[in-house]
Amino acid sequence: MTVSTVTAPGTRERSENGLFVSGEPAHAWTVSTAKPVTYEVRFTPGVLHPENPALALAGTTSEVRSRRRLLVVEEKVNELYGAQVLAYCEGQGIEFELCVIPAHEQLKTMESVFRVVEHMDRFGISRRHEPLIAIGGGVLLDIVGLAASLYRRSTPYVRVPTTLIGLVDAGIGAKTGVNFDRHKNRLGTYHPSSVTLLDRAFLSTLDERHISNGLAEILKIALVKDRVLFDLLAEHSKCLLSSRLQSAGSEDGGALADEVLRRAVQGMLEELQPNLWEHQLQRLVDYGHSFSPTIEMEALPDLLHGEAVTVDMAFTTVLARRRGLVSEADCDRVLGVMEDLRLPLFHPVCTPGTLGRALADTVRHRDGRQHLPLPVGIGRACFVDDVTQEEIDGALTELASYGPAAGRAQ
Repeated sequence: MTVSTVTAPGTRERSENGLFVSGEPAHAWTVSTAKPVTYEVRFTPGVLHPENPALALAGTTSEVRSRRRLLVVEEKVNELYGAQVLAYCEGQGIEFELCVIPAHEQLKTMESVFRVVEHMDRFGISRRHEPLIAIGGGVLLDIVGLAASLYRRSTPYVRVPTTLIGLVDAGIGAKTGVNFDRHKNRLGTYHPSSVTLLDRAFLSTLDERHISNGLAEILKIALVKDRVLFDLLAEHSKCLLSSRLQSAGSEDGGALADEVLRRAVQGMLEELQPNLWEHQLQRLVDYGHSFSPTIEMEALPDLLHGEAVTVDMAFTTVLARRRGLVSEADCDRVLGVMEDLRLPLFHPVCTPGTLGRALADTVRHRDGRQHLPLPVGIGRACFVDDVTQEEIDGALTELASYGPAAGRAQ
């Protein structure tokens, strides 16, 4: 971080570094700084192969190649991949300590963050040259990211997402966060990992519901900015689900799965990069995230994150159709693709009162404006600020009429 200007009102002479050194005494200063932010997101097949140095080198500097690492691994991931993690560290000559924690939405709390911090402190992690490594789903990545941002005010870390929602959403942005008082991600920071390594092979051990959960975030990008991606999801939904985005059930060696993932990551990063700190509150990637934070927390543990996002997207698609922004045919097609992806369109917690409160909370979060993204056809979107409770009631009644197929009891 460099100081570009330090001005003191009432002073007369300035030295080369910008500080005033003579003249009348100063009683106030304005400090202007700039901090460049660079981080890398990279597809890395075979990330845990003992001969692949990518993870061992991730986040390190050429000057200091420390081989000490604290690895925070989600409990279920450790059951599935713990032996591979151990073999990797041995193969790369890494001196490591393992911190295994359970991580799901109900445990996305400061208590989990403190547990990670305790391990960091006990390990004696270097503040600059021994990046923390997080291996797990989106919840685990958020917990570790927040711990890293708080420990000594900024510690580098590396993300290895093991879920689809981690690969295309939670693992590639700048935000960290945990829940507070039944509010989704109410506490958090902006602290991107130095490197995120994406390996879709982890998806092979996910159940179908968690594949659907991640496809919801891919569908979000498709609906607001990538019609080609939507068409891929519409045409290949069953194949993507059954193959868990491995070979995609074809002879192309996974080219379809790679294309879907690449477009999803590219679309997300295109939206995040110019507005990483969210100074601009009109964000396309907030589509599906205006009502869903309240829906998700009210429905716990019934709905996963992507499922709650889909209920939000289904509702706002109907709302957009009632405004003439989406044709009836496109609306039906969108809802049909959601069902093909085995995602819910509705949940019983979606009452007029709940969605009214959800929108009010979103308005507070967006500095007094709705800034509500609504689809315009398929592949485009606009922002509105005038959605009324009457509109919410009407769209909700229509959505609920889609019947039992719209709900997905778990």
